[in-house]
Amino acid sequence: MFGQAPYPVKVEWGRRGAMEAAQRGDIVIVVDVLSFSSTVTTALHAGCDIYPYPPHLDGKAYAVQIGGEYILGRSEAATLGKATLSPVSFNPSHKGKKFVLTSLNGAFCTWIADKVPALLIGSLLNADAAAMAANKIWEKIKADITVVPCGEQWNESEENEDTLRPSIEDYLGAGAILSLLDGEKSPEAEVCTGAFHSAKDRLSELIWDCGSGRELRAKGFEADVVHCSRLNAFSTVPLLAGNKFIHAHEKYNFLDE
Repeated sequence: MFGQAPYPVKVEWGRRGAMEAAQRGDIVIVVDVLSFSSTVTTALHAGCDIYPYPPHLDGKAYAVQIGGEYILGRSEAATLGKATLSPVSFNPSHKGKKFVLTSLNGAFCTWIADKVPALLIGSLLNADAAAMAANKIWEKIKADITVVPCGEQWNESEENEDTLRPSIEDYLGAGAILSLLDGEKSPEAEVCTGAFHSAKDRLSELIWDCGSGRELRAKGFEADVVHCSRLNAFSTVPLLAGNKFIHAHEKYNFLDE
């Protein structure tokens, strides 16, 4: 009843949405604007190898296993001058290095849906390119497409309370991608697209002042909010291949750069 069938283009929230899309065998686009998706896109653009890892497993041990570096929290890593979940912490000096990136939302959703036919990472930074890549992949494998805005987690929640906090930055990022996807959209996807079109001229302002933006700014990461609000700054499209992200064109033979 709630699966948005028979529409080939869908939008589903968070871990539950990622799980249901995976069960259907859809092409999945994970959207976590602040900041997993933006960080993966920025890091791949800088030439890094990014290995996503769920937060409930031992990411530090996994980093040792693959000969990579475990990405620390923003504040700790900033003090040490290391790459972090903050996308602006990546620069050309990191090219060719391996990083293990974990997060409660984007990395977790990626882990849940890692067996789908194709899993892409989308954000505002690469919205057009992600949509174009998904359309190209659809032409090859003919699977439905589900865009998954990951949302955030409530900092404090009561026992048995749903911890998902829907976030406008992920909804707008999803809408930006959905607006260019081929195929008939579900009503939910149409409304998400409409939200993006309504907000398109004010993206930076809205994300700066939304709850997630205020949270990051209060912690001193104003530059992250500014960076992640940029629409179509990159043509890089991360695609999960095994245990790391590669450029989507490397597998499907089209250019995303």
